[in-house]
Amino acid sequence: MLEAVEQVVIGQSRPLRIALASILAGGHVLFEDVPGLGKTLAARSLASAMGLPFRRLQCTPDLLPADITGSYVYAPTSGEFAFRPGPVFTGLLLADELNRTAPKTQSALLEAMAEGQVTVEGTSFPLPTPFHVIATANPIEYEGTYALPEAQLDRFLVRLSVGYPDRGEEERVLANRIARRTEVAFVDAVTDADGLRAMQAGVERVHVDADILRYCVDLAAATRTDRAVEVGASPRGSQALMLVSRALAVIDGRDFVTPDDVKQIAVPTLAHRLTLTPAAWAAGTDPSRVIEGIAAAVPGPPTVARTGTV
Repeated sequence: MLEAVEQVVIGQSRPLRIALASILAGGHVLFEDVPGLGKTLAARSLASAMGLPFRRLQCTPDLLPADITGSYVYAPTSGEFAFRPGPVFTGLLLADELNRTAPKTQSALLEAMAEGQVTVEGTSFPLPTPFHVIATANPIEYEGTYALPEAQLDRFLVRLSVGYPDRGEEERVLANRIARRTEVAFVDAVTDADGLRAMQAGVERVHVDADILRYCVDLAAATRTDRAVEVGASPRGSQALMLVSRALAVIDGRDFVTPDDVKQIAVPTLAHRLTLTPAAWAAGTDPSRVIEGIAAAVPGPPTVARTGTV
């Protein structure tokens, strides 16, 4: 899947790898970066490679919760109200520029992301499985945007930054555009929904040594005592470390997790779960730098067991 997507999405190998690992771990992904770096293309290409139904939701200030979940509509033929599903009823939902819509509308995704269902007028409707959300946010504009609440951020397994490509990669982007002679890029399906479910079940069988579990807890706990942090990562943060690490091990062809698996995804899984102190925020402290410092200071386990054997 990564090879298929990277034929179209250039210069995003690490973010794509972590995004795929997050989906294999059953989670949701937030891409936060400036416009024009291919975040939408990456989401659409991942959906195509995974063979999932794909819906794109353009978030705007006037978007309502019913525009996401769906609503009851009067049917003249039957004289009754029938439920009309919204775009959330899909395999992979791209919520583009999520921070442009109001918190009330953002919260319409909370139940869907946490429980795989939506409730409309007291009736719950299950979502298709697998169901995943890839959201994008623009961090450089503040006019007409709404910061994502902590509860919303916490539902995303990882938050990723794409970053600018280097000169060679940017030249490949231009060359690919000339070669395909159309704006739209396509990725062939590598698997389907059943195949993805089987992969996710395989990730659940990956061995995690007790020392690795303690390392995940140590990293999350260190965020709660850092002087720059007012509210640290919850147990959902340490669980995110473990879940994504297992999926990265699978992508690398291993059935066990190493400390490096945990360390390399510490920033994507923990940084967006921190609330900085007012003094740290006023000083311009970057939560990612806080996590990098914690990851460098917290000692890793001395040994790693492979399927129960040191």
